[in-house]
Amino acid sequence: MCLWLSISRSGFYDWRTRATSATAVRRDQLKVLVRHVFDSSDQTYGYRRVQAELGRLGVDVGPELVRRLMRELDLVACQPRPFRLSLTSQDANQAAIADLVQRDFTATVPGTKLVGDITYVPTWQGWVYVATVIDCYSKKVIAYALDDNYKTPLITTAIRRAAHNEHLASGAIFHTDRGSNYTSYEFGTVLKDLDLRRSMGQTGICYDNAMAESFFAALKNELVNRTVYPTRAAAMKDIARYIETRYNPRRLHSAIGYRPPNEVHDAYRSGQQAA
Repeated sequence: MCLWLSISRSGFYDWRTRATSATAVRRDQLKVLVRHVFDSSDQTYGYRRVQAELGRLGVDVGPELVRRLMRELDLVACQPRPFRLSLTSQDANQAAIADLVQRDFTATVPGTKLVGDITYVPTWQGWVYVATVIDCYSKKVIAYALDDNYKTPLITTAIRRAAHNEHLASGAIFHTDRGSNYTSYEFGTVLKDLDLRRSMGQTGICYDNAMAESFFAALKNELVNRTVYPTRAAAMKDIARYIETRYNPRRLHSAIGYRPPNEVHDAYRSGQQAA
């Protein structure tokens, strides 16, 4: 082998007995930490979120090194599925509703701009429908509702819970797609009672409600598509657990500097109280 590689036998044995380099030791230590963060994320984090979480733990490492280490460890984050069943069906009897967001899903204060949507989860007993309300400031799911149908009471329950859970500013925007439930007179009355302004994107343009779509993509990719639910009750419990114990308090969100939504939300509230 030494002859084939054009090296001396003495050089080979010197390499064999040489002490492990500091770089090799550090790489081995980083691999342990990278695997820990990856497994703690339920194998959902790519290299950017792994690197961000390591930074939060005080480990100074660049994203490219994390990517190389993950390749060496054969760590691959779960990937989304492309299929999506649309639940959007506009109520033709309702007047046009303006888009007050224009794809700007940022806010300077919590409780001033919210987005919502409905998705579905399959079980052996049939569908479970999930309605969410997300704050644009912190990306936190401030309220949600689950049921075996997606009639208007599902979304009215979600928005009423949002008003109960958080302080919503007078005239705050609630942005959705143009599904018939969101355009219904009944739901409009609820928003009026809560002093919220209704906003809607164009029909069939997912980018107009991209933030709500992004949450559902994470929910499906990181939980639902990897799980089989025998009952609706099991699905509802698991989705609630994901939101309450993972997404809001722990999952790093790229749009808020790779921090968890609860941390961003609570930091603002604490700052206001201190002021």
